[in-house]
Amino acid sequence: MRQTIPVILASASPRRREILTMLGVDFTVEVSDTEETTGETEPGRIVSELAACKAEAVASRHSSEDFLVIGSDTIVWKDGKMLGKPADCKAAEAMLSDLSGDTNSVYTGVCLIMKRNGKVHRETFYERADVAFAPMSDEEIRWYVSTGEPMDKAGAYAVQGLGGRFITGIYGDFYTVVGLPMCGLYNRMRNLGVLTEQ
Repeated sequence: MRQTIPVILASASPRRREILTMLGVDFTVEVSDTEETTGETEPGRIVSELAACKAEAVASRHSSEDFLVIGSDTIVWKDGKMLGKPADCKAAEAMLSDLSGDTNSVYTGVCLIMKRNGKVHRETFYERADVAFAPMSDEEIRWYVSTGEPMDKAGAYAVQGLGGRFITGIYGDFYTVVGLPMCGLYNRMRNLGVLTEQ
């Protein structure tokens, strides 16, 4: 595949960087530093709005050259509420106890802002994947929290890390759970002509 314009990732997430690298995209990283707040209450709208805020903050820094900015946001959703990053070990244990033996949903929103030949194109989408957890014992939960992995993760787990041993099934795109839906992003970048076979 050939890349036709520069790509900017509006995220400091190492997982999102890895996914773009797997796509064969040459990109730079610019963190948006925008305040992540929204008045939306539906999970798909929440991640879409936050992804757009990040992408727009970075795109506003570039006025003359052609570019594609990718903004993204991911949340974990269960029983009608958002599960953020745990405040401390006790919060992480409580969160994992709630997830144990049940299914939660992960929503990732993506906003693409492309400027090419003086024209600006904006496109936002989100994808959902459901993650099923095996029952976890109190000892397993305490052990997992003691590794430190849950502490900076929404929902207090990393499906691609040590937390993967407790996952019995993922229904949807695995990379949506990691933080950037690879197939959906690839297809849109092809449709926009950012990635081409020529």
